[in-house]
Amino acid sequence: MNRIWAIIGVLLGVLASLGAWLLLSSRYEFADPQFFWLLLSIPFIGLIYIGTLERVYSQVHLSTLDQFTMKGLPFKAWFRHILFGMKLLGIALLIIALARPQDNKSWENRTAEGIDIIIALDVSTSMLAQDFKPNRIEASKEVAMDFIRSRPDDRIGLVIYEGESFTQVPLTTDHTVLQRMFSEVRTGRLEGGTAIGMGLATAVSRLKDSDAKSKVVILLSDGENTAGAIHPTDAAKIAQQFGVRTYTIGVGSSGTARAPVAIDRNGRYIYDRVQVKIDEESLKQIAEETGGQYFRATNRSKLEAIYQEIDRLEKTRINVTEYSKKTEKFFPIALSGLGWILLYHLFFTVFFRVIE
Repeated sequence: MNRIWAIIGVLLGVLASLGAWLLLSSRYEFADPQFFWLLLSIPFIGLIYIGTLERVYSQVHLSTLDQFTMKGLPFKAWFRHILFGMKLLGIALLIIALARPQDNKSWENRTAEGIDIIIALDVSTSMLAQDFKPNRIEASKEVAMDFIRSRPDDRIGLVIYEGESFTQVPLTTDHTVLQRMFSEVRTGRLEGGTAIGMGLATAVSRLKDSDAKSKVVILLSDGENTAGAIHPTDAAKIAQQFGVRTYTIGVGSSGTARAPVAIDRNGRYIYDRVQVKIDEESLKQIAEETGGQYFRATNRSKLEAIYQEIDRLEKTRINVTEYSKKTEKFFPIALSGLGWILLYHLFFTVFFRVIE
């Protein structure tokens, strides 16, 4: 029975040592991990301890073991073996301390050189055409909001235009507010028509005083310039003068599309198939003169791909400075190991010199 408790004590010590190693390894880095090989000695120390039991105790032959059942085994007879398991844990902690555990705290400073971007969105009635799902304007809003989410370090604003233009949101880093305002955009709130030149001019006016390293307008239109006091080519010259690069997007499928053609007596739109007409020449000229690019989006997936391409072309530069601080954790772990070993020897000296 004494041997069984010795084995139990050794197993508890080995398991505790393994647990301490796993726990501390997950928490700290180690400057000298080669000392971990010494942990292999823990099970061998336990085997030596078990093997010496017969030499320490004399053998007594009895006709019955009724008085030495597990229940009746004296406290000192089994608790000393549990204490030896504590000693094994103490040795393991000293070995782990030799491996020089270190607490590595790191942090970084991020400096972002953002890009100022104005999205100029055509909100004319034709944007309700259903060649995009559910329609052009809703698809354009949703894709634009995905683009905004992908650029957290940039200031972004929103200009809407029909026959006149209006700044819905000035340049801001508060993208939560920006996306909420995006979601509230509707057609029919401005004078009718399509004033591409006015939309671009208003966007440029929001960027001209910016000190950002890059100033960009993303202009979407699904039609031809039919209104406004500023022609698209004149607006392009203004953008070029202020160093505003413009990406233009023609939104609409090829051929015909189901779009509003009238309003009934209840104020609801009447739809019919109409020819898709986009002033691609003006949009191409705007992009060329300002150093941007023209894209044609004939469906939602192409519109998403265009925004991804613009995102790739206009990358925000982020400077990252990393800092780290290492703190030695040798002393508390070594002190803990010595504590377990001293506890074992204290109990052994005081209580286990004689086992009755």
